[in-house]
Amino acid sequence: MNIIQAKGINWGVTIITVAVLVPIATGEIGFKNLLDSLKSPYAWIALISGVVVALLAKSGLVLLENDPHITTALVIGTILAVAVFKGVAVGPLIGAGIAYTLMKLFSFFQGA
Repeated sequence: MNIIQAKGINWGVTIITVAVLVPIATGEIGFKNLLDSLKSPYAWIALISGVVVALLAKSGLVLLENDPHITTALVIGTILAVAVFKGVAVGPLIGAGIAYTLMKLFSFFQGA
């Protein structure tokens, strides 16, 4: 369990990344498709969202490494969202990144 705790998040992110990139690797989505997709304003919104999510996930990784007990609250929040609001569980990393960002904002305004 120690190995899974230490490396599990990195393994999971790697597996998800590979799964998302498979259509590009197999040629199902080509370079021309990628360039054509950037002609849409929605694609630019998605591109910016991807950058923001990746930065949030980076912060979430820091939070989970420094305060692993926060995972319990994230899991409970995810279960609540799925059960009550029919949400979709996407994992604790993004939730931790959002939590980290909000915690930093809270600390900033507490000190002001």
